[in-house]
Amino acid sequence: PAPADQPEQLEPDPAHAVEVPRPRRALQHRPDAPRRHPHDRAVGRAQVGVELVRRARAEAGPDGQVVVTDFVNPLQFGPGEDYERYPRDVAADVALLAAAGPDAVVAVVFAPAVLRRGQQLSALVRPLGAADGPSARVTSGRIGTVLEGASRPGHFDGVLTVVLKLLHLVRPDVAVFGAKDAQQLLAVRRMVADLDLDVEVLAVETVREADGLARSSRNAYLTPAEHEHALALSRALRAGRDAAAAGEGAPSVLAAARGILEATDGVDVDYVVLVDPA
Repeated sequence: PAPADQPEQLEPDPAHAVEVPRPRRALQHRPDAPRRHPHDRAVGRAQVGVELVRRARAEAGPDGQVVVTDFVNPLQFGPGEDYERYPRDVAADVALLAAAGPDAVVAVVFAPAVLRRGQQLSALVRPLGAADGPSARVTSGRIGTVLEGASRPGHFDGVLTVVLKLLHLVRPDVAVFGAKDAQQLLAVRRMVADLDLDVEVLAVETVREADGLARSSRNAYLTPAEHEHALALSRALRAGRDAAAAGEGAPSVLAAARGILEATDGVDVDYVVLVDPA
C-alpha cells in the first residue's frame, strides 16, 4: 500500500490485481472515480466469474467501475475439507478477465492474503482455529443450520463473516453473486437486510457446461465417471421443473427430482426440498 500521505497509484488496466487493505480508497484516488460501483464476488475460477463481471459491468454503466474479489475463504471450510487443495490461480484469473472483452472490463481485482504463521502480511482473515483468529464473527442464524448448513456446520457463518468484510472494504453500490449457491445467496440477502447494509444484491443465473453441469472450481476434481454421475443434478432439477410446469403438486415435483438422483449410481442424496426463499 502507499504511504498514508500518498494516494494509491493504480494504472487504468482492464484487470489490475492488487493486494491493498482498502480497495475503495484506491479507487477514490483515481481521476475517474465511479458514480456507480458494483462489486463482483468471484471466488474460484474466473470463467464462472466472467458472467458475474458482465452483469456488474452492465449495472455500472459507462461512468462506473467494477471491483472483483478473488479469494478462497478459509472460514467457510470445515475440518477435513479441501481448503488447502481448493483450485486457485489469481494470475490466471486476472489474465482471463483481461481477455474477456469490453463488456467485462474491471478496475481492480482485489486478491487479499490469508495470514499464515510467521508471515507479516495485510490479511483479510486469519485461518480458522488460529490463536489470533477472528473473535467477532457473523452468525447466520437458522438458515445456517439447515440443508447445506446441517451438513457443513459453521459454513455460512464463515461465508457471511468474510462477505461482510469484503462489502465493508469495497463499499459497493451493487454486489453480484451467482445463483448456483442458492442458500448462500439467501443468507447474504438476509444479512444485508438485517444489518441495514447500503448495497443492492443481484443474482446471475447458474452458468452451465453444454452437457448441463454447473460450472464450479471443484469440477476439476471429477473423474470422467464422476462427471457423468454429477449430471444427475441438472437432470433432477429439470425433472422437477417439468413436473411443476405440468401442474403437479409439491410431492410429485419432489418425487420427480429425487427419482432421478436415486436411480443414478454414485449419487448419495443429502437433501431434496422445495423452499420459498421469501
